[in-house]
Amino acid sequence: MTTPTMPRLACAGCGTTVDAIGPAGPVWRCPRTGDGDVDHVLRPAGDDAAWPWDADTSSTNPFVRYRTRLTAYRAARALGMRDAAFVALVERLDARVAEVDGAGFGVTPLRIESALSANADLPCGNLMVKVEAEHVSGSHKARHLMGIMLMLDVWRETSATAVDDDLRLAIASCGNAALAAAVVARAAGYALDVFVPTWAGESVVGRLLALGATINACARETGATGDPCYHGFKRAVADGATPFCCQGPDNGLTIDGGETLAWEVLDALDGHPPDAVFVQVGGGALASSIVRGFARAHHAGCAARLPRLHAVQTRGCAPLVRAHDAVTLAVLGRLGVAASALSTLDHHAARERVRRAALIARDTTNADIDAALGHAATHRSAYMRPWDVEPVSLATGILDDETYDWLAIVAGMLRSGGYPVLADEDTLARANRVARDTTGIDVCMTGTSGLAGLMDAMPLAPSLAGERLAVVFSGHRR
Repeated sequence: MTTPTMPRLACAGCGTTVDAIGPAGPVWRCPRTGDGDVDHVLRPAGDDAAWPWDADTSSTNPFVRYRTRLTAYRAARALGMRDAAFVALVERLDARVAEVDGAGFGVTPLRIESALSANADLPCGNLMVKVEAEHVSGSHKARHLMGIMLMLDVWRETSATAVDDDLRLAIASCGNAALAAAVVARAAGYALDVFVPTWAGESVVGRLLALGATINACARETGATGDPCYHGFKRAVADGATPFCCQGPDNGLTIDGGETLAWEVLDALDGHPPDAVFVQVGGGALASSIVRGFARAHHAGCAARLPRLHAVQTRGCAPLVRAHDAVTLAVLGRLGVAASALSTLDHHAARERVRRAALIARDTTNADIDAALGHAATHRSAYMRPWDVEPVSLATGILDDETYDWLAIVAGMLRSGGYPVLADEDTLARANRVARDTTGIDVCMTGTSGLAGLMDAMPLAPSLAGERLAVVFSGHRR
């Protein structure tokens, strides 16, 4: 390989490009964030062809196994770090994670759960479950934070000037993301400010305190819109904290680490992805990572095709579904198809979403989709806005007032032929009970909400019965 150059990041909203590590350190978000009604999100600028894509199958640590695909690795090589030195950096940090949490990172199981599909009344014997509920800190969230931390460590080890030892990290979360951040921050030796809702569970708060995090409980103010925890987090970042979070607009590198989950699925299936994946969506980092992970692998020739994406939200909080409905309306308008706006919570809207997805998959060109998405990216508030009332659901982990990574998920659904699903509360409860009883995985209500979405989608789309379907179980029950 020729001398590596610093990887570039491009904003999906405004097109601005920057070096992944600049003179002041890693660049976490678009420098034009806040400029206009634009969805500013940094992502790799598309230089995959310049790097080896093959996985290092000698390692079961995803951050070693897939290192050449990570922005942190590419930045390290551009700054003169040798491959072996980067591997050693990952392994040192992973060893400290294991000291803090009992185990480090590894490839998680992809299980075929025929008994679960039968007990959940799903006529699909080939239901696949990616088990993240027993991973670092009990969920997939640590993948996101590890991707960020590796970039911080690369900067610390290669910087010609001293890195501030008093650097503080910040995150807003009601549970799993905060726990993951606290584990990784403690392992790396950084101070962490966590912004949690007033109703955060005692066990979660107790664990965060034990890990040395500083707790900031945020109350919802009457008449205020948006998540008060996210507002507190944004203030901390404005005051100089590093966004150690699971929101792509605030830290584009959080999606990097999450992509490893999609690549593990592909490796387990020899490059032949499921026909469809049902993914629970709150802030959206998990689904966004899955979309990008599969797309990059497909572009690199390591995935036979793109799986269809179905994002799952609840009736108590569905900002992504509302945004998706608005974008599909715009796409259909470009096709000259008459369609009316949908009421997000209307039960009749579910069948209309299936119909719209079929129309778009059959008749829409990439140019039509790109045009609609381009308008949405530069008119964010017309599509994505905070949920109108205080979010409520049994699946508390996906009650984000906004889906921060919404546009990538909407794009993933449109381009794959998918559509969003609203899970009913009764189905959420049943899915969790059946999942735990059948599989023995002690997963939380949020972690099985993708399965709940599949259960509610099956009667609307009988063709699902003949497909290879996948869900992600993430979040240990506490």
